[in-house]
Amino acid sequence: MSKVIKIKKGLDIKLKGKAEKVLHKVGTAATYAVKPTDFTGITPKLLVKEGDAVKAGSALFFDKYNSDVLFTSPVSGAVKKVVRGERRKILEVVVEPNGKGEYESFKKAAPADLSREEIINNLQKSGLWPSIKMRPYSIVAKASDTPKAIFISGIDSAPLGVDYNFILQGKEKEFQAGIDALKKLTNGKIHLGIDADVEPCPAFVNVKNVEITKYTGRHPKGLVGTQIHKVDPINKGEVVWVVEPQKVVSIGRLFTEGRYDASKVVALAGSELKETGYFQIIEGANIDSFAKERLASEHVRYISGSVLSGSRIEASGHMGYYDSLLTVIPEGDHYEFFGWIAPGFDKYSVSRTFFSWLNPKKEYIVDTNLKGGKRALMITGAFEKVFPFDIFPMQLIKATIIEDIDLMEKLGIYEVVEEDFALCEFVDTSKTDIQAIVRNGLDLMIKEMS
Repeated sequence: MSKVIKIKKGLDIKLKGKAEKVLHKVGTAATYAVKPTDFTGITPKLLVKEGDAVKAGSALFFDKYNSDVLFTSPVSGAVKKVVRGERRKILEVVVEPNGKGEYESFKKAAPADLSREEIINNLQKSGLWPSIKMRPYSIVAKASDTPKAIFISGIDSAPLGVDYNFILQGKEKEFQAGIDALKKLTNGKIHLGIDADVEPCPAFVNVKNVEITKYTGRHPKGLVGTQIHKVDPINKGEVVWVVEPQKVVSIGRLFTEGRYDASKVVALAGSELKETGYFQIIEGANIDSFAKERLASEHVRYISGSVLSGSRIEASGHMGYYDSLLTVIPEGDHYEFFGWIAPGFDKYSVSRTFFSWLNPKKEYIVDTNLKGGKRALMITGAFEKVFPFDIFPMQLIKATIIEDIDLMEKLGIYEVVEEDFALCEFVDTSKTDIQAIVRNGLDLMIKEMS
């Protein structure tokens, strides 16, 4: 019988615009992009130039400090452009598809018949190795490590989060093949977290070689960091790997088909849409291909990921590598005259500042306004109400700000990444960029401890 864990500390933010469970087929996008900025801690070195022909699975760039980690094209076509930022930093490698569906060939075999080294080599050459991230630090996993466990979260409890039970329908074979490949990479267990409050899909029910744990309660029950903390916490010197469910499917396809199939399902959600739903796309697709014609308003913010921890992208931008959700909400560049004095029946409030708390089931439209100015970081006790770790969040944030490495270690820096503090940032009355502080702290630990 699966163990059930209840997450008591947290917060469910009910937003308007949940994706309808209808799957749409999307035609070929105008462009596809692989963004080095999606992969924390890597320094890209180009292997292609503008105009070069590529196939799906052809290497576009590699990590300067680990040449075995390749990043490959999701489609066949030609390299249209290399987008650079300040100091010629590579931001995107954009590929224009040719519609031919040409693929590089990789090793096709049952994972059970392969050695650990053969599986790693296949994942690295195909460009699927970056789909495995390591904790601590939330960076691309190192093949030289042997993780004590691998965690997969089949829950997205963030606002407007995707339903993996819907996404994985009919993908039982590929999901199991992916699990079998991952099983060869660890001497420990593969932990799969599923939602105790809904009926799981066949891919979760029938999967073998995993230990299933069910979670109930509030967000962040779906964050893999919460699940690691509750099941098998990370101590100094230990390594855990994490994989998103759709990446497990992609890994499975690599071994069952011998090619890098970058197709995935993403949810289009948010209050500024006249139609929401799930869309079958190819990794890194231009969002115009499925979002533009479904807008109900023009003045919007596109977020690749959730409103709590996703990344802002432009209307002509591309989906992030690790994201299965595109959120569309109103842009918050307006001011409300004496907005704080109104009853606020339509305004979401954690602290019951507005009377909206009288209707707990109401779904809200939120924009990107800060709803107040930035000020000194204050101790209010709000963080502890939404942070389910057995860690002192305020003390850890302060230790990170002053870069006290010894204190950061004692307070649990190895167990957290920036998304674990997204709710703290949301309820923070000081409007502090807490996730950025945590990321800077993790980067400092990488620099000092490597």
